[in-house]
Amino acid sequence: MDIIGLIPSFGNIAWTLAAFIVALSIIVAVHEYGHYIVGRWCGIHAEVFSLGFGPVLWSRTDRRGTTWQVAALPLGGYVKFLGDADAASGRDGGAIGAMGTAERRRTMHGAPLWARAATVAAGPAFNFAMAILVFAGVFWAGGIVTDRPVVGQLRALPFEGAALRPGDRILAVGGIETPDTAALGAALDTLDPAAVVPYRVERDGTAITVDGPFPLPPLVDVVQPRSAAGDAGLRAGDVVLAVDGAPIVAFRELRDRVGASGGQPLTLTVWRAGETFEVTLRPKRMDMPRPEGGFETRWLLGLNGGMAFDPETRTPGPLEGLWMGAQQTWAIIATSLSALGHIVSGAISPCNLQGPIGMAETSGESAAAGPEQFIWFIAMLSTAVGLMNLFPVPVLDGGHLVFHAYEAVTRRPPSDRALRVLMSAGFALLIGLMVFALTNDLFCP
Repeated sequence: MDIIGLIPSFGNIAWTLAAFIVALSIIVAVHEYGHYIVGRWCGIHAEVFSLGFGPVLWSRTDRRGTTWQVAALPLGGYVKFLGDADAASGRDGGAIGAMGTAERRRTMHGAPLWARAATVAAGPAFNFAMAILVFAGVFWAGGIVTDRPVVGQLRALPFEGAALRPGDRILAVGGIETPDTAALGAALDTLDPAAVVPYRVERDGTAITVDGPFPLPPLVDVVQPRSAAGDAGLRAGDVVLAVDGAPIVAFRELRDRVGASGGQPLTLTVWRAGETFEVTLRPKRMDMPRPEGGFETRWLLGLNGGMAFDPETRTPGPLEGLWMGAQQTWAIIATSLSALGHIVSGAISPCNLQGPIGMAETSGESAAAGPEQFIWFIAMLSTAVGLMNLFPVPVLDGGHLVFHAYEAVTRRPPSDRALRVLMSAGFALLIGLMVFALTNDLFCP
């Protein structure tokens, strides 16, 4: 791998690391606070709440006797409860043995099973709750497309004939009636991009017909992080005028030519804010989830297209926004589990598993793309962290929940010796997975 390629086009490694640390610190703080606050509600005393590991940079002790601290290595965090031998919640048998009954109840290991299970599960639960709230916040702030096919704002395009105006309600396009937004979307797939598109619109209470641009031009709406387009410096708002010298007027033409490239370099003629330039880039082979489930392998530049105009939007209600946030969170969980299963079975490339370098690059590029995309990325990463912590691996929260389930069935906890062996095995497995993911970051295309 070219080491220079690790430096995003928007800045330097310091900025990338800063964005990654900010994102990870927020997620870890929420996760650990879940453990802390639910543990406190359940009568379990937290001795230390640490953001980061290693040497302590700052600390203070509150009136409950909990030390809050920030440590030098900002790659995680932990809550050390009373009676814990270490940050991984190992049992300090000597200390617990010297405690009275009331004090032992305030330890993680002396609390009732329900209290311990609730405290452990709270970390991932808070990650999911944070993701739902953030996604809902994005929907509340940015709005969602209304059911009415109404023109919001026109996009800047290098094409003439844009006779549409903000506020126009599209009654028909290309002769196809569009009573709602869904019908408009279906009609767009049938239009000939080479023809002038007639729009019948309602404007100021009167139905008129105007000619307008093809509604799905080769307009860049979103540039995906760690993509060929991102590496080449393409931005949202760019318009691709030609591919290898052949003019295009529709985004689907760009998609088809990239798909047929076989991964060979393509030269794009790009319009940006009145200026035209060329950029050569090589599509990346990627495994993409299908709407019906599973994955398909495609050649992609990492671009999402946009319409010639922004549609009318509305602000969702409180419950509607939360429901949409929950749906988005669940979609990420389902896609992640499906991808992991396909990686294990060999159906898709293991390169789909990112390591710390990949996540840092994605953090930096998302931050460079603007606050909304960075906030969206934090919510996605929070979902991923919550899901990962539920895996039944000792050391992770999911492993502790398995131990609690064993105790619920057998009426006794696993022996200290068994716990030590399992925790060591889980730690080794986690290190192996991290090394594997880091290898992907360094050597996958």
